Amino acid sequence: MRQAVAALALAGVLAGPAAAGNWPDRPVRFIVPFPPGGNADVIARIVANGLQEKLGQAFIVDNRSGGAGTVGGIAAAHAAPDGYTFLFSANGPILTAPEMVTPHPYLWSRDFETVAVVTLTPLVVVVGGNSPMKTLDDLVERARSQSYRVIFASGGMGSSNHLLGVYMEQQLHLGWTTVHYRGTAPAMADLIGGHADVEIEQMSTATSFIAAGTVRALAVASDHRWPALPDVPTMVELGHPDMIASTLTAVMAPAGTPKEIVAKMNAGMSEVVGEATVRQHIEAIGAEVRMMSPQQSADYLAHEYTVWIPIVRDIAVQQ
Repeated sequence: MRQAVAALALAGVLAGPAAAGNWPDRPVRFIVPFPPGGNADVIARIVANGLQEKLGQAFIVDNRSGGAGTVGGIAAAHAAPDGYTFLFSANGPILTAPEMVTPHPYLWSRDFETVAVVTLTPLVVVVGGNSPMKTLDDLVERARSQSYRVIFASGGMGSSNHLLGVYMEQQLHLGWTTVHYRGTAPAMADLIGGHADVEIEQMSTATSFIAAGTVRALAVASDHRWPALPDVPTMVELGHPDMIASTLTAVMAPAGTPKEIVAKMNAGMSEVVGEATVRQHIEAIGAEVRMMSPQQSADYLAHEYTVWIPIVRDIAVQQ
């Protein structure tokens, strides 16, 4: 009996690496916690197509929107840790959205294995095309001198855009009135229509409006100038070295997913986004490939968590 039990235990130990070695032998699912067509969804589909060619299995994008992204996050966190379900998401559903819900449905560092940060897309501060504000200093001066008469159009409570707006208020000692919209699209529409004074937008969304002249870019929240907007200064250049904020796309696996599978997924994604045509496709939508290893990705998320979660908690207390 003892020999039989020992043999079964050994078989179980050997089965894990063997299964990981054969991965994937059936379709893999990317849960995207947003509707189709957004930044994370588009990049997920680009990567899924490339992985399908590299690894010889279908990679299916499963859109699970709702609850500020937590519906998809919960589904991924509760999935079997077998390497056949991953979360492909932006910052919010991974880091900040769970903090806005009580009780917190999951914690990124406990309920997920970090697979990769794939892309970063900086945020840009924009005003209407006819606004008298030409520079970031103009905005700062107005938001200080006309306390709370400046209208900031937020893309939604707890969004990256909203959090950078709050951070700017705190660090630059501004006073403006925040109006929350159900996404950045209606916020941008009201900015263009003259019903708001300032908005913070993803570079990938803002560039077409900037090119058309319907909005004006004042500053990019990045550590380097963006190729699509070479004449727009960064926050760092303007004397605000901590004012760096990007939306990211990252891939997370349910906690307990074998490390071999995590490593193989990361390596496959590195190959995919390393191809010139794929990189150009991603850059064409305004994102920047920043493929990181699992450890580098975990370190980056940990840094982002320490920067933004205190702001999220301050917001929650004020509600």
